[in-house]
Amino acid sequence: MKLVFWAGFWAFLVDQASKYLVVHVLNLREIGQIEVLPPLLNFSMAWNRGINFGLLADSSTLAKWLLIAVALIISGFVYYWVSKDRPGKIGLVAAGLLIGGALGNVVDRLLYGAVADFLNMSCCGFTNPYAFNVADIAIFAGAIGLAIWGGEQKADVTSDEG
Repeated sequence: MKLVFWAGFWAFLVDQASKYLVVHVLNLREIGQIEVLPPLLNFSMAWNRGINFGLLADSSTLAKWLLIAVALIISGFVYYWVSKDRPGKIGLVAAGLLIGGALGNVVDRLLYGAVADFLNMSCCGFTNPYAFNVADIAIFAGAIGLAIWGGEQKADVTSDEG
């Protein structure tokens, strides 16, 4: 289960470091937008009080705590699942990415009352109105990884590699 821990740790750390950098150091919360490699990559501050694409963006305290609870329950379930039905190394890394990303967004809700989204990517004449963050990438990659490698290859349960 070491792979789950380390993948989660690094996903969480990179997510929180990137958010600290853009929100506090680059002061994106006040500036609002920074063109990095237009139109491919821009930093565009968005405070997401809901889930993906602003769904359930009810700004009530109840919604905030409900979303925190759901993220923690899902993280706990994923950890329990991969500890009982251990996938191969890629599946363990995927589980760690999903958990680390979910915990990164939980910390945002605790610190800011909303998730700090700032990455905006557009291309080829399509203007993307949505922003996301490193935690969202980790959650998405982890979920896809678990769907593909979440149980097909068993790890050696006597080994301490994972």
